[in-house]
Amino acid sequence: MEHFRLCPVATYYQRILLPLSYSLVFILGLSLNGVQLWCVWCQTRRWSGTDIYLTNLSLADLLYVLSLPPLIISNAMGGVWPFGNIICKSVRFFFFVNLHCSMLFLTCVSIHRFLGVCFPITAVRLRTKKLALFASGAVWILATLETLPTLFFAHTGVIHNRTVCFEMTNPRQFELYFPYGLFLDVVGFLIPFLIVVTCYCSMMKVIYCRAADGISNPRTARRRNKSLYSLVVVCLVFVVCFVPYHIARTVYLFVRVYLPVDCGLMNTVIISYKVWKPVVSFNCCANPLLYFWGSGRSPMKLWAWLCGRKRVEPRVEDVGGANRSGG
Repeated sequence: MEHFRLCPVATYYQRILLPLSYSLVFILGLSLNGVQLWCVWCQTRRWSGTDIYLTNLSLADLLYVLSLPPLIISNAMGGVWPFGNIICKSVRFFFFVNLHCSMLFLTCVSIHRFLGVCFPITAVRLRTKKLALFASGAVWILATLETLPTLFFAHTGVIHNRTVCFEMTNPRQFELYFPYGLFLDVVGFLIPFLIVVTCYCSMMKVIYCRAADGISNPRTARRRNKSLYSLVVVCLVFVVCFVPYHIARTVYLFVRVYLPVDCGLMNTVIISYKVWKPVVSFNCCANPLLYFWGSGRSPMKLWAWLCGRKRVEPRVEDVGGANRSGG
């Protein structure tokens, strides 16, 4: 607790920025992922590996946004936690497990698309429903095991006579938490990030080379250009949503452990970390939008469909990649 007394943490932004951001993510993420789950689950007759990954990714995103309401209320109250220790641990655990599930399923989708574009013959053997089911189960188990220590580290505490829910752990345990925090950054983010970027860069290279070497008609050229554009957009969304947050989180861990008495630096890194947290949450909203865009749904068709005025069959397989491509 000593570091908190030495370095009062600025919380002026919490009552406005975080509740508004999380509320927007909650509303959009709940509706868009619910719609996408309905699309894939109810309107798909023959399931493919892509459909399985899409369903699991939407489910992870949906569970992620369902963990936000207690955080919205707590941030609106200036960081006060009124829900008790068990809900504190549960919210932190589900927040991180579904965030990591989302990243891992995006990784699965990127590998799935990579095989189809770069190794089409090999893909016939590897892009099967059985393997997709196995990989999906492995993702849920791995993400759960990765974030299980959160149930130990996260808990409620009292700071300046206010009950709070520590996101990582209390100040006295930060040196113990530090190796685990770095483990989450490397295994839960850095490795999946490198895989996703490598897969999409490879796909862009293959598509571009095919377009440059082959003779194609205007229609084929347009389709290839759209594929390249889709890959670039999805890759950028993944980078913007995940990279700044994890950099800010890693810097915060180092400052908290090695420079805890530098109050100016401490406040800077904490504010930076908190500001980027809602950005990583917006990935849950971007995934369904990229799905509808990649499947050929125009905004007007999507709006009409959401309002119940029109039902259009989704072309799920087309977007197994454009959306879930990585982002």
